[in-house]
Amino acid sequence: MIAGVCAGLGRQTEMDPVIFRITLAVLAATGGIGLLFYGFAWLLVPYEEEEENEVRKLLTGRVDGHALAAVMFALVGCGIFLTMLKNGGVLTFAVVLSLLLAGSGYWSRRRGAHGPDPLAAQAAADAPPEAQAPPVATYYPSWWRDPIVKDGTHVGGTGYLWGPGDARNRDLVSAVDVGVATPWTHSSSLRPSRTEPPIPRGPRWIGGWVFLLALLAGGLGAGLTWETHPLGTSLQAGLASALAVLGLGIALSAFLGRTGARMVFLAIVTAALLAGATALPKDITTHWKRASWQPAAMADVQPAYDLGSGVGTLDLTRVQLAGGQTVTTHAEVGAGQLKVIVPTDATVQMSIDVGMGDIQLPGDNRKDVDVKPGRHQSVTLSPVKGGKDTGRLEIGLRVGVGQVEVSRAAS
Repeated sequence: MIAGVCAGLGRQTEMDPVIFRITLAVLAATGGIGLLFYGFAWLLVPYEEEEENEVRKLLTGRVDGHALAAVMFALVGCGIFLTMLKNGGVLTFAVVLSLLLAGSGYWSRRRGAHGPDPLAAQAAADAPPEAQAPPVATYYPSWWRDPIVKDGTHVGGTGYLWGPGDARNRDLVSAVDVGVATPWTHSSSLRPSRTEPPIPRGPRWIGGWVFLLALLAGGLGAGLTWETHPLGTSLQAGLASALAVLGLGIALSAFLGRTGARMVFLAIVTAALLAGATALPKDITTHWKRASWQPAAMADVQPAYDLGSGVGTLDLTRVQLAGGQTVTTHAEVGAGQLKVIVPTDATVQMSIDVGMGDIQLPGDNRKDVDVKPGRHQSVTLSPVKGGKDTGRLEIGLRVGVGQVEVSRAAS
């Protein structure tokens, strides 16, 4: 639908352009072959009412937005294709799908081309020539074309005022403009009026109603579970409701109307978002909160501190440990930031897990944020120089999506 490439392929192969659009979209996402083909087809094939393609315009210095967009499609497709050279499975799928699409187009075009029937051709050759009507004379002699002599006679004429006898039966009104106030209709000018056949009305467009119902179902499904369930569950309920409405609308469009390729693309996007929502951690809540935990003594340290979504701060600077004592605790934030402040006179052993995000430790540059998926780090912090080792802290830290920040207490 961008440059008309798929529409042209559909006309050439007598297939629905939606088939080419969906297939090229899949090929663009799996290996870049779709973008590569679309870009070069856009560059090399001219538009229907033009004689020059975009390549010729580029070579002659006439650069416009269409040519630049086609070059961008081709370059992006080449880049994606080069990155997928080591992925044999993806390339095999893309090549097989391309061959299937090309074979379908070739078969669709060949099935409509019927060869000549040998029996009919032989019968036409053996048949006698068809009888034809005699030619109709288009020239009639006219008396005014004969020269007039001095005695008033006509050379070669008949002497009659209205010309030769072979022209008496001819209708002269059709050739001479007779100035009559009220015109009349000649029998020879009566022609049956041509009535154009009524254009059949296509199926009604129901895509707008299906889209509105999908939005309503998605909002209703997410709203009913927003207060009582985690964020991932709420999004799954909304997206699943919207996807069900889209699927039902596309199925009913075969009987009640039409929805078009946009609705199919919207259903694919909704399904992809639903798959992403299922991967969200279950501890991410729908409300953003701020929590601060600051135990005043070793006995006040809880085994676990938990926060769904927001910023959680665990301050352990007031915990005084005797020699040889060990305190174990765990802090977890589903989505957001987890800040931990540890004392300076204790040995701190931490096990940090971040599903997607960054880890900041004492001594790191705060401006250097390195976001990576599936991060795990085991860290041991010794007491500061000159300080007495009073005990040991074992802390487990986990953040689903966000950042873990560990800092020392001010000395």
